[in-house]
Amino acid sequence: MSDDTVELEARLAEQDAFEPPAEFVEQANVADESIYEEFEQNWPECWERAADLLDWDEEYDTVLDDSNPPFYEWFTGGELNASANCLDRHLEERGDEPAIEWVGEPTDEDDRTYTYEELHREVNEFAAALRDLGVGEDDVVTMYMPMIPELPIAMLACARIGAPHSVVFAGFSAEALATRMESADSEYLVTANGYYRRGDPLDHHEKTREGLADVGHEVSDVVVVDRLGEDDHGHELADGERYYRDLVADHEGATVEPVARDAEDMLFLMYTSGTTGKPKGVKHTTGGYLSWAAWTSQAVLDIKPEDTYFCSADIGWITGHSYIVYGPLALGTTTMMYEGTPDYPERDRLWEIVEEYEATQLYTAPTAIRAFMKWGTEYPDDHDLSSLRLLGTVGEPINPRAWKWYYKHIGDESCPIVDTWWQTETGGMMVTTLPGVKTMKPGSAGPPLPGVDVRIVDTEGEEVEAGRAGYLTVNKPWPGMLRTLYDNDERYVDEYWAEYSDTDSEDPDDWVYFPEDGAKIDDDGYITVLGRVDDVLNVSGHRLGTMEIESAIVGVEGVAEAAVVGGDHEIKGEAVYAYVITEDGYEGDEEMRSRIVEGVEDAIGPIARPEQVVFTPELPKTRSGKIMRRLLEDIANGEELGNTSTLRNPDVVEDIQTKVGGD
Repeated sequence: MSDDTVELEARLAEQDAFEPPAEFVEQANVADESIYEEFEQNWPECWERAADLLDWDEEYDTVLDDSNPPFYEWFTGGELNASANCLDRHLEERGDEPAIEWVGEPTDEDDRTYTYEELHREVNEFAAALRDLGVGEDDVVTMYMPMIPELPIAMLACARIGAPHSVVFAGFSAEALATRMESADSEYLVTANGYYRRGDPLDHHEKTREGLADVGHEVSDVVVVDRLGEDDHGHELADGERYYRDLVADHEGATVEPVARDAEDMLFLMYTSGTTGKPKGVKHTTGGYLSWAAWTSQAVLDIKPEDTYFCSADIGWITGHSYIVYGPLALGTTTMMYEGTPDYPERDRLWEIVEEYEATQLYTAPTAIRAFMKWGTEYPDDHDLSSLRLLGTVGEPINPRAWKWYYKHIGDESCPIVDTWWQTETGGMMVTTLPGVKTMKPGSAGPPLPGVDVRIVDTEGEEVEAGRAGYLTVNKPWPGMLRTLYDNDERYVDEYWAEYSDTDSEDPDDWVYFPEDGAKIDDDGYITVLGRVDDVLNVSGHRLGTMEIESAIVGVEGVAEAAVVGGDHEIKGEAVYAYVITEDGYEGDEEMRSRIVEGVEDAIGPIARPEQVVFTPELPKTRSGKIMRRLLEDIANGEELGNTSTLRNPDVVEDIQTKVGGD
């Protein structure tokens, strides 16, 4: 390592704030800091700026109807179609330009490009096919599909005919499919016979059939995309199953007039599995959601029509809905889809794609960035990444060390990083820096977006002092918000609004959205998200918040991430179990264990002293990035583990069990 490199690394390590590059600011979609004051003074009419990014069949008459909180309505009286906004209106200027660049496995021969004209044609053909199958307005169509172009085509075809879609992540179990189809009363399914992972063809058809067998109502039609071709596992089509390619061929050249939908009509359902309990069907609507996805894509991701924008998420999650499909296509840009993993066939696969397609933005997860760090800089260094203009992170907080690695080795210190906090329920970004306006602070997501009222409060609902941990709350509605939980208004109120509100009040000011995340705020109004607030421990009669203990542990130098749960204790009733991931370069040894215990005692007191500190390279997480604390509790108590099929890393559970048993 040269002296210049050592000096650079030292400077980055000490620096705790970074200004957006001047070259970026000059071309940014949003570069005027007065937008924050403007939105505050002109709220809620400020959100006309988001609505103006869309084409409306019928103009709305009211920006926000808050007469029945927390059942807020946005852009009431307006009518529009999401498919037309993502396709039709771009044809004149962007018809010959790529809408979707799809990179598949196992070879480059599978890659496909869809221009806006081609995408429009196939969406129309499949919309006509769905309509012939009997799909009508408000019929929920389930999609159980991998990352193939037919997934966004099916989504946009449904939107075209006014049928909400419900996408189920392809990695979920057959049982998860059945549960979601039954909950949504869905009688139509679009799926695939399989997909590739690390070059191997995976049978998805059989899993689909297992799920359908457990659906308690009749499923009218199943459309199957033939992804595997000669690698198919030999399944013959059953009764009620039809090949996607045949349906599209039967409707070649068909056009379907986009159905004008009320702004408050449902665009899609997105089920969140959570850590326990029955999945929740989050309902997103056409006008508010689409305007939010478009506005945040433009303001935060700085997307322009001429860009080639790359988000590495899966469309089976909300990130893929908002920031692979709806947001980018509403803005008329080129959006990328990648079927594979970042390390197949080699660990430079992502950088190879960025270089080949000259991607201008990269939006990925801190989990992936930590993996890139471990693999080493030689992989990105072998590729020309100079096309990148902006970097983003999503899914979980990113620690400062990973942030700085991303900034230096991927962005070459010339790309701003947007560290974004949001949820399935929020529809899009809520807390992050505007890259053309705000200073970046590694480890902190940033301030709330303009017009978004986020406050960090204590258990009494009072705002906490700077530097103290509290609960993240949203104090005003926003256009992209969920409207309710499907067929369960009561659960919607209880789970998201009842914690800090008077449920009998009709005053919107009395209602606060509580996403169950802990956070800190600094003197500049920058928010650091600390993670989920899932439990309160009762240790020797003292109530201790897991969030507060986790915050103390993460504050110890060398700790990247922590999860705290309660374990049964003969004397204390409940004891603190801490599962800890160390940063690269730090060992999970007795010295680190002692520093963690000391840090907890200093921050909270001896009563919060962890009974065990278990070091692990990973925490068990759902595929949406939520820590499965229930499993960690079962491990701490030596109990039989429940279902681990929804984990993205099930192998880590056995490793943690062994460590707990051996300590």
